[in-house]
Amino acid sequence: MATLLFPFATILFLIFPFLQSACATSSINQLPRSNHRQTTFSVTDYGAVGDGKRYDTRHIQAAIEACSEAGGGRVRFPAGEYLTATIYLRSGVVLEIEKGARVLGGTRLMDYPSECGRWYVVLAENVTDVGITGGGVIDGQGLEFVEKMDDRKNVMVSWNRTGACYGDECRPRLVGFLGCRNVAVWDVRLLEPAYWCLHIVRCVNTSIHDVSIYGDFDTPNNDGIDIEDSNNTVITRCEINTGDDAICPKTYTGPLYNLTVTNCWIRTKSSAIKLGSASWFDFKGLVFDNITIADSHRGLGLQIRDGGNVSGITFSNINISTRYYDPSWWGRAEPIYVTTCPRDSTAKAGSISDLLFVNISANSENGVFLSGSKGGLLSNLKFINVNLTYRRWTNYQDGLVDYRPGCWGLVNHSTAGIIMEHIEGLEIENVNMRWYGNLSSGWDNPLDFRPSTVNDISLLSFHSGLYKQ
Repeated sequence: MATLLFPFATILFLIFPFLQSACATSSINQLPRSNHRQTTFSVTDYGAVGDGKRYDTRHIQAAIEACSEAGGGRVRFPAGEYLTATIYLRSGVVLEIEKGARVLGGTRLMDYPSECGRWYVVLAENVTDVGITGGGVIDGQGLEFVEKMDDRKNVMVSWNRTGACYGDECRPRLVGFLGCRNVAVWDVRLLEPAYWCLHIVRCVNTSIHDVSIYGDFDTPNNDGIDIEDSNNTVITRCEINTGDDAICPKTYTGPLYNLTVTNCWIRTKSSAIKLGSASWFDFKGLVFDNITIADSHRGLGLQIRDGGNVSGITFSNINISTRYYDPSWWGRAEPIYVTTCPRDSTAKAGSISDLLFVNISANSENGVFLSGSKGGLLSNLKFINVNLTYRRWTNYQDGLVDYRPGCWGLVNHSTAGIIMEHIEGLEIENVNMRWYGNLSSGWDNPLDFRPSTVNDISLLSFHSGLYKQ
């Protein structure tokens, strides 16, 4: 984890308002009330065989319905492999998937509802006091959806050819909570989603902790946790190792407030933390603290493309390691990536303001990228106690700036320590930038910006130079 470089009292003063919000959120996110009930319904008592070959869907669903009708409790999965089509959580029900138990998502189109928006192995819709726990596994069997193994990206089965949906991302998600209140997911392993893994949509009061997520590293779109239009969410002590974005807040139909992420370990071929790119509404009051990011293609990312505004975000005590992968994956090894621009000619740019980066350490093959746009400035950005170490260790192409999705795509640009565009207000305090290798060999510009688009920069104790062993 990141080493504290400032006196503790100073750091506490800087982030205290944000921690107050985080603490308030944590107090709201209690486990579902049904966790305290003793009533347990075993799926085997309702006919589930758990042999991984025969479908146990109707037996599992019968146990869930009985539990809900009894006023709530736990639905227990003893050791075994339970092959299933979509199962539906009801209010007051917690799935208790015990150690040694594995819920296997079906791989047939007929295993999922007719509406593609409801393609989940486990689905909770408009219910309260629900959760998943037990120490066991939910497995989406994502590799069964691979049509062709590829060194760059695996080619995935897309069910759009059936007419059920459109686009290349027509695959089932793993677990979804849609329009729910008081959700808890803890002490469970989520493996091999064919598409997004854990999806939180229009929910209020969600707690996710001690969850392990693993997705194939060469599979696109297998995001770890997507938080969409939801408020009062706490994620802590989670480990995420996946091919696409690890933790991804989005706004499609409404704003996203009060998200706290702490004490997590992340590895991804895309962004470890990414706001957007779906960004039609505002993001406000988000805290990311004490996080380790390892071998990722991008560390902390903001992709605002649809007119929503971002404000009041804190990133603190974070260790980042980013590297290049094939350019077919979004990202160019940026440890910090803050961008806003219109997605296309029909979209408008949103703004990003009041970002605090404090106690950040990064070891990266590329520099920081801060890019606003004419209609969407970046304003009031603060970097305090930041150590940036730059060196090359892969053979992938450098010298590219990545604006994707939309905007200007991949653009040739010399490597720089920090690239800045369309900024109004940037404070840099106690920032150390170190370079491995020859500065004249592509690493020749610590700060890259045009004065015509960048204003009100403050540098206090900024250092840049070659790394000395």
